[in-house]
Amino acid sequence: MSDTKDLMKLYSQRILALAAGISHTDRLENPDATIRKRSPLCGSTVEIDVKYDGEKITQYGQDVKACALGQTSASVLGAHVVGLSQAEITLGRDQLFAMLTQEGAAPDAPFGDLEVLEPARAYSNRHASIMLAFEATLSAIEQAKKNAANQ
Repeated sequence: MSDTKDLMKLYSQRILALAAGISHTDRLENPDATIRKRSPLCGSTVEIDVKYDGEKITQYGQDVKACALGQTSASVLGAHVVGLSQAEITLGRDQLFAMLTQEGAAPDAPFGDLEVLEPARAYSNRHASIMLAFEATLSAIEQAKKNAANQ
């Protein structure tokens, strides 16, 4: 996938629309945890705030500085993350990774819109940016659980 047509497919109108529609961009006051992650390969960064009640995310904030593919992933995650458990987010992350690296199917609902990133399979240098919001969110949940245990 190296010609102009393939790159146009990779950065489709749907990807660009999802990337532009990131939700939960307001940072949380007094989050249970804040995690900042950076992809060393491309320099994309995300900073995630969570409120976690021990079972699910109750509030979410994100600051995303990434390419359109990373923004798309963060947008789909952000649209559905409130009310989800750690296990549900982990499943979405694992399905997304399998789609990108093992020709797996698109993630199940609520992350089905991530199928739009299927053309990125051929661009392994973009995978870290795509996975970044999921990885940071799961790290934030782990940190929130540790913080709660230490109180």
